[in-house]
Amino acid sequence: MRLILKDQMMGKVISAVLLLVLICFGCTDRDDSVILANIRVRNVSAINFDSVQVGAEDKIHENVAPNGFSEYLEYETAYSYDYIKITSGEEGVFILQPIDFVGENPLPPGFYTYELNVLETGEVQLQFVVD
Repeated sequence: MRLILKDQMMGKVISAVLLLVLICFGCTDRDDSVILANIRVRNVSAINFDSVQVGAEDKIHENVAPNGFSEYLEYETAYSYDYIKITSGEEGVFILQPIDFVGENPLPPGFYTYELNVLETGEVQLQFVVD
């Protein structure tokens, strides 16, 4: 009887140790292999964004529904704010035009969200979020 209990206890101890090893070495942070700034758009307005240009003309986030998120796009150089051009078929085109980036530091590699809102006046508001 003692031998059976010892075998059962030993099996539980080995299982617990293996589980602990898997937890410690099996988990990676999504930032571990990131070498660029990754930016997505969150639409906090009431209108659908057909497209959102963030910075360069080739950085287009498409079909962002109200309260929805776009996919992340990689940026070699990005800031906590940028040029934004929102196109909404029914509502028109809305632009946020920064003056310059003098004195601003580029974002380090990581994941970020630009929360965008279009006010009734047509003004674009940007809230920067570190993910």
